[in-house]
Amino acid sequence: MNDKILKTLEFNKIIAEMEGFASSSLGVKKVQALKPSTDFEEVVKWQEETDESANVLRLKGHAPLSGIFDIKPHIKRAQIGGILNAVELVQTASTIYASRMMKNFIDDLLENEVDIPILEEKTTKMADLTPLERQIKQAVDDNGDVLDSASDTLRNIRQKRRRNEGRIREKLESLTRSRNAQKMLSDAIVTIRNDRYVIPVKQEYRSHYNGIVHDQSSSGQTLFIEPQVVVELNNELKELQLKEKQEIDRILAELSAEVAIGSEDLLTIVYTMAELDFMFTKARYSKEIKGSSPKINQNGVIRLNKARHPLLPIDEVVANDVILGTDFSTIVITGPNTGGKTIALKTVGLCTLMGQAGMHIPAMEDSEIAVFKEVFADIGDEQSIEQSLSTFSSHMVNIVDILKQVDHESLVLFDELGSGTDPQEGAALAISILDDVYQRGARMIATTHYPELKAYGYNRPGVTNASVEFNIETLRPTYKLLIGVPGRSNAFEISRRLGLSDSVITHAKSMIDSESNEVEKMIVSLEDSRREAERDYEEAHDYLKSTEKLHQELQQQVIEFDERKQALYEKAEEKAAKIIEKAKVEAEEVMKELRQMRFENGSQVKEHKLIEARRRLNTAVPNGEKGKTTVANNKQKREFQPGDEVKVTTFGQKGHLIENLGGTDWQVQIGIMKMKVNEKDLEFIKAEQKKETKPLATIKGRDYHVNLELDLRGERFEAALSRVEKYIDDALLANYPRVSIIHGKGTGALRTGVTEYLKQHRSVKRIRLGEAGEGGSGVTIVEFK
Repeated sequence: MNDKILKTLEFNKIIAEMEGFASSSLGVKKVQALKPSTDFEEVVKWQEETDESANVLRLKGHAPLSGIFDIKPHIKRAQIGGILNAVELVQTASTIYASRMMKNFIDDLLENEVDIPILEEKTTKMADLTPLERQIKQAVDDNGDVLDSASDTLRNIRQKRRRNEGRIREKLESLTRSRNAQKMLSDAIVTIRNDRYVIPVKQEYRSHYNGIVHDQSSSGQTLFIEPQVVVELNNELKELQLKEKQEIDRILAELSAEVAIGSEDLLTIVYTMAELDFMFTKARYSKEIKGSSPKINQNGVIRLNKARHPLLPIDEVVANDVILGTDFSTIVITGPNTGGKTIALKTVGLCTLMGQAGMHIPAMEDSEIAVFKEVFADIGDEQSIEQSLSTFSSHMVNIVDILKQVDHESLVLFDELGSGTDPQEGAALAISILDDVYQRGARMIATTHYPELKAYGYNRPGVTNASVEFNIETLRPTYKLLIGVPGRSNAFEISRRLGLSDSVITHAKSMIDSESNEVEKMIVSLEDSRREAERDYEEAHDYLKSTEKLHQELQQQVIEFDERKQALYEKAEEKAAKIIEKAKVEAEEVMKELRQMRFENGSQVKEHKLIEARRRLNTAVPNGEKGKTTVANNKQKREFQPGDEVKVTTFGQKGHLIENLGGTDWQVQIGIMKMKVNEKDLEFIKAEQKKETKPLATIKGRDYHVNLELDLRGERFEAALSRVEKYIDDALLANYPRVSIIHGKGTGALRTGVTEYLKQHRSVKRIRLGEAGEGGSGVTIVEFK
């Protein structure tokens, strides 16, 4: 990309504005070096970087980038054995701290599942140098002063120095408070000259204070004398100051060596933080100009939605739609010199340069730019005094240079093409230049005030006219670009508004040929049609937006309704489950009491009735499946027959029909029990199997199958006993003569608990530990009566 175009389109001003959004000198340098790229992949990558940073700013509002310094010179000096001063070390620690804060910031975003692969990849490169940061901060404060805590030696030296200074001040202050002090001293103060404590003595009393003269006032009337009584103390202070400096130099050298050790990691941090600062600088500038990320293509297509000139105030500049490279590759903007044409030209050029530099463009979403190898422009007053060239000649020199380089991967912008010379020759020359650039396949936008070029867009495929709208009522341009409508002369209307008589205007019109008048009328008709179409479009667009909003609101209401309905279902089921569970617990307590009464008082309560009562309670508990409503039983439409296998829906158990008891009542056998059940509570499963001679207990499926053994290993004591109780009931219903309970060996607590429970069970005939082939002492064999 040629540097001249950057100056012509004022891209350098964009760069200058963006510098103010950088957080460090590193970011500023990268902004200053920014140039548009002509590599498609690189442009796409740059745009993705800006997109990610802009997304983070939208989510968080900021990025922790303060405290970054360009410490590359410090690192290089440390690498060659140089000693860094305290301020340079503070800047190094500050940069490490900034990198740590940035890594934590990105990690937090990743934990919240924000998609930022580029930022994640960059921060991953930075090593954690917290130990070095802590080591520096323990030795040097934020102002660049070495702390007493930097070493024990430094602390002791400074303590001695402060005691020494106190003794010196005490002796000198006693002199300034003496009876003769007011007469002999210029001022009753203790001051310092040549790093030694002195007092100001009047010239005539110098002999009274035996000591060393270190300085005198400009008038010579005051001498700054170090009295003999503090000379030795000052000498000691000087020695302590020298030792302090030597210790500080040693500490700084030690820290500089640590910097040298981590120099490679530090350089990586500096380069990475510079890139991050640069990315967020582009994102902050995008927010400032209300920019958006453009789509990037290699097909020479430009599609700008409500594009604005980025250097003009947002609340004043007029936004325009521009399409180029689809149905037409050239736009010729005609009409009088009203100022809006050049702005439109620069807006397209700047949006292209900004997009190719990885910046967001001042346009609405879904805008699109192409990656051009070169952007050429001939804009503004090109008069060259140094070369003694006229405006026309300067323009022509520039155009000749453009025509030498332009090709199908170029964007060309011509402002007032052919101006500065005879109108007839200038128009012919403009048409010829346009033809030459068009035939090379370049994308081109040209402005001109020559009426001859109005027909150019109609006579050539791939070329369209455009103009900048002018308000006759206010005599001002609206700066709105009208693509497809050529510009027209407003001289007669403007003159009439300004007060020129109708007779003069009529006479002037009579001197224009009829063909020109027809063209002007056609242009007026096109402008009116264009405005009407735009009004209709905007009205339809508003209706569409309101309809979409209504649709979204309705969708949201439906979702909220479904969620509320689902929540009510779940709440109802949960409430029902709690009620039934409470009833079940209470019933279990009652059953325990009944069984205890039977054991103690010889009650004749049947065991199978207790078991069946518990099973009915279990099947009454909801299955807990969310969002499902009760589904009616799908009974088979058939006549029930004795021997049919059926399901008793009130108990959730399977059994066989024995006989019809009259009407719709049947005797059903479930395991060892027989009961009377109405047909409405029966669900047909299958017909009687002929080979069966008697109804058997149904053992089918995971829910109803009873294993011959129960494995309690790993269970807690209370839960294990509960499972044993239920298992014994199920085994009795299945009419098993013997079962095994696996409890493992372990501490023996579980085996003891199981044994005690089984000993008290009325239906248990005998219990014993398993033999060698049955599992040994880890298994209890239970035989039923």
